[in-house]
Amino acid sequence: MDAPSPETYTHGHHDSVLRSHRWRTAENSVAYLLGELRPGARLLDVGCGPGTITAGLGARVSPGVVVGLDREPSVLAEAREASKAAGTAAAFGAGDAYRLPFPDRAFDVVHAHQVLHHLHEPVRALREWRRVCRPGGIVAVREADYAGFAWHPADPMLTRWLGVFHEVTRANGAEADAGRRLLAWAHAAGFSDVVPSASVWCFATPADRAWWGTSWAERCTESAFARQAVAGGVAGPGELASIAEAWRRWADAPDGWFAVLHGEILARA
Repeated sequence: MDAPSPETYTHGHHDSVLRSHRWRTAENSVAYLLGELRPGARLLDVGCGPGTITAGLGARVSPGVVVGLDREPSVLAEAREASKAAGTAAAFGAGDAYRLPFPDRAFDVVHAHQVLHHLHEPVRALREWRRVCRPGGIVAVREADYAGFAWHPADPMLTRWLGVFHEVTRANGAEADAGRRLLAWAHAAGFSDVVPSASVWCFATPADRAWWGTSWAERCTESAFARQAVAGGVAGPGELASIAEAWRRWADAPDGWFAVLHGEILARA
């Protein structure tokens, strides 16, 4: 197989990032697709990460074929363990979202969660995913839309965090506000039967605030996102430390509230 394309993953694979990925399940991240899944279906999960979503999808299409693909080999061992713990038979491998190692029409469902907003050419990726989906099958995609995020209480350093994230993502050649563009990208990729939707994650309980705020505080000082911000001259270590403190203040606020907006599509191949 060809070497992976030279995209830069903005978040990286620091444990603060992977903790967030491990929290994701079919129920809290793929509700828009679940009603379309049938036992015996062949399903590909592109950008599967640690596999918690893959395991949940696999349980719904059992005894079908489930394959998880990720460009980062280090997370695949964890994905295999997650699948095993869930009692789901799934295969996992490393690969490139632009050049899938599968023949045409190999799957009934191709799923991707939070992948396109890290890619230089999202339309090209969607065309490739359509290639491996059978006629009448579904390409299902969910993407965050960072400009649509909302929070309370207001904090200028959290506003600055959002600006830094946008700048770093643009420098990486990607689009942080992907959610609102999914329908347009699907049309550009040749899909004509597309069902768009939107949904949110909401973090407002003390436990959710502590988890979400701590995760982002660590990302702002310890993850690949922080290193990229410094290397690109977008923000220095001192400013990133101040942003991390703002995340901790938000997490400690008794009325803290944060909503993460997502766009979604069910595109018929």
